[in-house]
Amino acid sequence: MTPGESAEAIQADFGTVVRQVVPFRDEVTVLVDRERIVDVCLFCRDSLHYNFLSDISCTDWLDRAPRFDIVYHLTSLDHLIRLRLKVQADDGEAVPTVIPVWGGANWPEREVWDLFGVEFAGHPSLTRLLLPEGWIGHPLRKDYAQTQISLPRPRADKTFD
Repeated sequence: MTPGESAEAIQADFGTVVRQVVPFRDEVTVLVDRERIVDVCLFCRDSLHYNFLSDISCTDWLDRAPRFDIVYHLTSLDHLIRLRLKVQADDGEAVPTVIPVWGGANWPEREVWDLFGVEFAGHPSLTRLLLPEGWIGHPLRKDYAQTQISLPRPRADKTFD
């Protein structure tokens, strides 16, 4: 099986849920409807043997609607191939959690929420992961004002020679 064959199988099974297929350098990105990401992930895991979720990434396209691309990086350890599933969401639109498919999605989803503010509907504990509790905002958003960052300086009262 190749990533292209995987994309064809997803298209055959899900039809119009697949919005776009983009091949690039022996890998494929499949854009799917946000509301159906869990179903597509289950199909990829159970039928196509993508048994490992490598990562979840996010891109903020401030001046585009929908604003965010959320990308699921899948690996088939059986076939030694990779596939990317992508969904898009506007500010304030939640993406269904894929934790029921891959329990390892817990922390990557928290990381995306922590840094970009993308909500994952059904996530059991969408709390800060990388940033300290009480941090205001999501610093990888393109509209995040850098003036919001105020970090305490440890030992600010000490001087060193």
